[in-house]
Amino acid sequence: MASITRYSPLDEAFDDLFRGFFVRPVSYEMPAGAAQFRVDVSENEKAYTLRAELPGVKKEDINVTIDGDTVAISAEVKSEKDVKNGDRVLRTERYFGKLYRAFTLGQAVEESGTHARYADGVLELALPKKAAAQAKRISIQ
Repeated sequence: MASITRYSPLDEAFDDLFRGFFVRPVSYEMPAGAAQFRVDVSENEKAYTLRAELPGVKKEDINVTIDGDTVAISAEVKSEKDVKNGDRVLRTERYFGKLYRAFTLGQAVEESGTHARYADGVLELALPKKAAAQAKRISIQ
């Protein structure tokens, strides 16, 4: 036999609000822009195109590695912001660290034909697909 319970959206909202509050009242996370970067991956029949947002990162601090069908992007972030009013510092924000993301694509990448461009905080990679190996028939003697 089914039991009937009373549904109260207010109780559920309070549960969601205080969930984890007593377990972890203080968060020591990095700023949202420093913890990760956004990436768009698209493909056509000949190549993959990868666009990664890395604002404030120098192109010398970005590393891209390709291993078969895996593409990895790593970057070193060094960012400082000072907001001043006269000689008195009102707010100071700094974050330093390393970012890393790796993707496994559906097909291996031809390393010799890849192109990378970094402009206005956006890294764009053109990754041509490697031709699929044709099955070879072996005659039996």
